[in-house]
Amino acid sequence: MSRILDQSILWLVISFSASVQSTKVLSGWKKCGDPECEKAMSRVQATTDYVGPDCRYLNFKIGEEIIVYSKLSRENENLWTGSKGKDFGYFPSDAVTVEEVLIEEEVEVLTKETDFLCLHEDKYTFE
Repeated sequence: MSRILDQSILWLVISFSASVQSTKVLSGWKKCGDPECEKAMSRVQATTDYVGPDCRYLNFKIGEEIIVYSKLSRENENLWTGSKGKDFGYFPSDAVTVEEVLIEEEVEVLTKETDFLCLHEDKYTFE
């Protein structure tokens, strides 16, 4: 009985840790192509395969094309956000090469807590 209780507590701790990590704010600021971060900034191509640590990250394979919509700034400047088909998420800028720049000037804006939530099946997942 004690062992089952210990396993249950361990499972709850692991679940809580994963939940906190997947909603952690990665930066207070981001750079975008417009104040609403709706304009595509650039088109990039993956130079390596990438699998992110959680559901907030975009997974891709070498050679795939990604459209960039924002770049974290001040903290975690190496993380960009973009889409590949229906998938959207963060990825390291050093895993891609810029193929085409689509905007002339970047705008720095505050991030929102909702910027760092997982998006599943067209709904936000609040953990």
